[in-house]
Amino acid sequence: MLFDLRGRGRRNTVKVIYVVLALLMGGGLVLFGIGGNTNGGLVDAITGAPSGDTGQQRFERQERQAEARLRANPKDEAANIALIRARVQLAGVGDRYDQNTNTYTAAGKAQLRRAVQAWNRYQALDPKASDEQARVASVMVNAFASLNNLAGATSAQEIVAEARNTAGAYSNLAVLAYQAGQTRKGDLAGQKALSLTDKDLRASLKSQLDQAKSQAAGSTAQQSPAPSG
Repeated sequence: MLFDLRGRGRRNTVKVIYVVLALLMGGGLVLFGIGGNTNGGLVDAITGAPSGDTGQQRFERQERQAEARLRANPKDEAANIALIRARVQLAGVGDRYDQNTNTYTAAGKAQLRRAVQAWNRYQALDPKASDEQARVASVMVNAFASLNNLAGATSAQEIVAEARNTAGAYSNLAVLAYQAGQTRKGDLAGQKALSLTDKDLRASLKSQLDQAKSQAAGSTAQQSPAPSG
C-alpha cells in the first residue's frame, strides 16, 4: 500500500500530499530562519554570521548588498537570487510571522510580494536551469502558496520538478497544477511522476493524484458563480 514506509523507495515517493499540504499552509522555512525574532536558521549556523547580528538586521544587510550589486549589473544571477532569498527571509521575522499559527501576517505577506517582484524580474532574464535556481524556486513555491497564488506556486514547482526529475517533485507539481486549475499540466506532471515511480506503487500514487484532481475540480465548481435564471 502507498503509506507502507518500510522501503526506501516508498519513503521517497509517498510524501506527495503531505509536502503539498505543508506548502499550502505556509509553514516556516526553518533552513532560512523564518518565523520570529531569531538569529537565523540552519544555513546561518553553517555559514556563520556577524556576532550580535539579529536575523532582521542580517537579512536587511543582505538585501541592501544584493540591490547594490543589481544596480551595477541587473543581470547578476547570484545577486538576483540573494535578493529573493533576503526578501523571503525578511517576511518571516518580527511581527511579520505568527509563530502560534505558523502563518504570515499582513506585513509578512507584503514582504513576500516584494520577493515575488524580485523573482519575476529574475525570471524575465530567462536564466539557464541550474541547481541554485531550483533551490530558490522551491523557496518561492512556499511564498506563492502563502499568498494563495497557486499559479505562481505551480510555475515555481515546475522549475523544481524539471531540475530534480523525481516522482515526488512531479507529484507535487501535479497537485499544485490541479489546485491552480491547470488540469492539462497536472495530468502531464502526474504521468511523469508515475513513470518515475516503482511499478508496485504506481496504482496507489495514481489513486492519490486522481483524488487530488477530483478535489480540486470540486473546489473550483463550488467557487464558480451559479448560472442566472
